[in-house]
Amino acid sequence: MELFWLYAALAASAFTSATILPGTSEAAFTAFVLRYPEAWLGAWLVAGFFNGAGSIVSYGMGRLLPDKKRPSEKIFKFLNRYGIWTLLLAWVPVVGDGLPIAAGWLRLNVWKCCLILTVGKLIRYGILLGGIQAWNGAAFTA
Repeated sequence: MELFWLYAALAASAFTSATILPGTSEAAFTAFVLRYPEAWLGAWLVAGFFNGAGSIVSYGMGRLLPDKKRPSEKIFKFLNRYGIWTLLLAWVPVVGDGLPIAAGWLRLNVWKCCLILTVGKLIRYGILLGGIQAWNGAAFTA
C-alpha cells in the first residue's frame, strides 16, 4: 500500500512539474528509484506519462489563449522554425514550459503533440534513470 501512495506522489510531482506550477519531479523520481530500485520501471512509466500529461494540459491552455495573446516571441520563433519536433525539448528548464503552450496556440495537431511530448518526457526520465544507475553503481532489473 505504501508503494501506491509513493506512485501517487510521484505522479503529482511529475504532473505539476510539466505545467507552469513549480515542481520537483527529478528529486521525487530519484528518491523513489533509490529507495525502491526494483520498482524502477513503474516509476519511469508513472513519471514519464504524468509529466507528459502535464505538458498536454499546457498545450490545452495554449489553445485557449486568444489570438492576440501570442506566446513568447523567442519560443514562438523556435517552434515555428523547427516544427513539432521541438516538443521533444519540452523538458528543458524555463523554455520547455512555453513550448507546449506555443504549440497549442499555433493549433498544431493535438495527437502528434501528445505523442511527441510523452516520448520526450519518457526519454528525459530514461536519461535520469541512466544517470542514477551510473552514480549509484548498481544495475536495475525488471
